[in-house]
Amino acid sequence: MKRARSIRAVRNEARSTWVCFPIIDGKRTTRKLGNLNQLTREQANAKAAQVMTSLKLKQERSIPTVSELVAQYRAERMPQRYSTRRSYECWFRKHIIPCWGDQAITDVQARSVELWLQSLALTPKSKAHIRGLLHILLDYAMWRGDMPVQRNPMELVTVRGSSKRTRIPRSLTVEEFQEFMLQLSEPFYTIALVCVCFGLRISECLALKWGDVDWIHGKLTVQRGIVRQRVGEVKTVYSGRKMSIDAAMLELLKHWKQTTQFPADDDWMFGSPVKLGRQPWSYDQIWRSFRKAASDAGIDKIGTHSMRHTYRSWLDAAGTPIAVQQKLMRHGDIRTTMNVYGDVITNEMAEAHSKVVRMALPPVN
Repeated sequence: MKRARSIRAVRNEARSTWVCFPIIDGKRTTRKLGNLNQLTREQANAKAAQVMTSLKLKQERSIPTVSELVAQYRAERMPQRYSTRRSYECWFRKHIIPCWGDQAITDVQARSVELWLQSLALTPKSKAHIRGLLHILLDYAMWRGDMPVQRNPMELVTVRGSSKRTRIPRSLTVEEFQEFMLQLSEPFYTIALVCVCFGLRISECLALKWGDVDWIHGKLTVQRGIVRQRVGEVKTVYSGRKMSIDAAMLELLKHWKQTTQFPADDDWMFGSPVKLGRQPWSYDQIWRSFRKAASDAGIDKIGTHSMRHTYRSWLDAAGTPIAVQQKLMRHGDIRTTMNVYGDVITNEMAEAHSKVVRMALPPVN
């Protein structure tokens, strides 16, 4: 085995001094050890070794542990959106800190992380989330200067099956949706219609206020989301767009506005009577109501997000062009094509929305 080369003292005859040249962060530096007439070569070499030991200890102390870096990340770079913060904290608390917390951030390397992830009893998607968070943490360490700027080691970590769905998204047929709706009472009936007719996430639907409806021009603006009764921004910049409201849907919303106890512009569209309208109905209450209604209708288990999947399926069934679907779903991607070339035709979006509303609303006798 090749032995590590020890640092040696060198005579600087021009200045009559002993010097050494330690390498710090890949760069050669110079350290003065003493005058030639004060130190022998053995003494100068011993002092050079002391300098090197001191520099190594200082460098090791300057590299934070994973726990220390996580604490700094929370203070400086943690996302403000509640649902994102909550998921990050979950991965930090349950997995990353228990395993890596006491280790230096430079010890978090690709092979050891990949073997560790393989040992976890988690779904591939969850493992990919943890890898992604470690990637963010290492990028943050490079930004802070705690480690050299280099290729992020997490780019080399493979999580097999992370792009595959473990469950097929559940969409309802028109007939199933009508049976499902017969089992719902208010406000869950109107919530389901709003979700399926606009393709809203439940966090967006519950965060609607009456002031978000432009009654004159027939437009709905999604401006916020709410998770565990904490109001925040919408999921992406593409989520907060104005959407056309079909005339039949506008009438249904007017009827609900006249029915609810909380019809002011600044009131929640689905304000909870239990909370005196200060908060909307909770997600848990909606979820339980939807699951019971599905069970009573003889439909396999569905969740609140099934309304959004159903919306997407119905857009397909209505023959809606994929570019229009991308805008109506408020996605930021079909490889960014539609965002680069501007908005699609508003008339096509309104027509597609109206087709979905016709499917959702019960037939008039």
